[in-house]
Amino acid sequence: MVTRTQIHFGTKFVKATLARTATAALLLLLAVACADSVVGGQGDVGDTLAGVDTTDTLAGVDTTDTLASLDTTDTLAGLDTTDTLASLDTTDTLAGVDTTDTLASLDTTDTLASLDTTDTLTVPVALVNAPLQGAFDVPTFANVSVVFSEAMDPATLDGSTFTLTHGAAIAVPGLVTYADLTAVFWPTADLPANTAFTATVTTGAQSASGIALAANHSWTFTTGTAVAVRLPVDLGTAGNYVILAKSGISTVPTSAITGNLALSPAAATLITGFSLVIDGTNVFSTSAQVTGKVYAANYAVPTPANLTLAVGDMMLAFTDAAGRAPDVTEVGAGSIGGKTLVPGVYKWGTGLLIPSNITLTGSATDVWIFQIAKNLTVSSGAQVTLAGGALPKNVFWQVAGLVELGTTAHLEGVVLCKTAITLSTGASVNGRLMAQTAVNIAKSTVVQPAL
Repeated sequence: MVTRTQIHFGTKFVKATLARTATAALLLLLAVACADSVVGGQGDVGDTLAGVDTTDTLAGVDTTDTLASLDTTDTLAGLDTTDTLASLDTTDTLAGVDTTDTLASLDTTDTLASLDTTDTLTVPVALVNAPLQGAFDVPTFANVSVVFSEAMDPATLDGSTFTLTHGAAIAVPGLVTYADLTAVFWPTADLPANTAFTATVTTGAQSASGIALAANHSWTFTTGTAVAVRLPVDLGTAGNYVILAKSGISTVPTSAITGNLALSPAAATLITGFSLVIDGTNVFSTSAQVTGKVYAANYAVPTPANLTLAVGDMMLAFTDAAGRAPDVTEVGAGSIGGKTLVPGVYKWGTGLLIPSNITLTGSATDVWIFQIAKNLTVSSGAQVTLAGGALPKNVFWQVAGLVELGTTAHLEGVVLCKTAITLSTGASVNGRLMAQTAVNIAKSTVVQPAL
């Protein structure tokens, strides 16, 4: 006999059993649906992607591929960069990709292995530009710059993608450099006064990941009449010498020096290879290799005091040059062969190599200061030349490491070196050599610049 109590508990049992069965069925359907969403309705990893239609996010994947082949060794070359990753099932081989990311900035040479949830896939944006939009009374010496949100590909930033125009789209000639997220357009000459300009960075500029700007970035500004003047480094009494050193000066004959030589606090015995002839006053000496006079700390007064002052001025000049605010940094990643450089303060946190000819172009009043944290090396045969009226007295090489000129290399400007300067056979300098240790030359030519 079945009691009411038994019927009651039997009903609950049946209901519970049916509930568990329905839940299992639903989970199974969801699992199948998830698998189908990736392969256009085919759940087996051996199936092809042919069933994926163009409305799915995997539409750009080659339809001959199988799910089994989508692993971390595959490339993204087949992915359409307009698709999104939103529907990628996190149980698939692409599970590490953030489902909110897009494919727009994925480099087609990347592999799936490099994609993870920490990746950011963004289009570069121009954040800040100078001069500011609508600026007035901009100095005619000004350069033009823009700061980007992403690291950019320097090869895509040049005179064709970063332009400056005025009037009826008259192009302003200039040099474009890039470092530390910042591109700078350097006009080759002062800008016309009281003139409206338009600066433009085009969509040809790309990030380091190969993603272009979404649209051209343009802004306008107007110059005034003020001319920004960059002052040369003040050499003080150190400017009385073409070569000035503290610990020694040597030559492998025969060299040709135009200007005075000086050594302090070391004595004249550390000026070697010049065959010095002491003057009757004992204040200076002469050499057949020097068109000028040679001074040393152990010569008669007033030479010692003069040289102490000159060495002090040399060190002040080094500090002055090192302290100037840079206009641009890390040009050429420390190798500037073949470049034409406009006036400005250039800074490198590394050494600087000049492997081939470079040109400094500007006027007779323009100034160049090169701040180099390590060595300056000018390769054999490489020439540093001036153009446009630029003068060597206004070019300053501030070098914390060694300065080395290879055979027959040529340099223009004043070298302010914290250590030693070496000129190899046949090297030449139109400028000054000022070293806080030694200067060593070999059959070289050094000519002091006109004041």
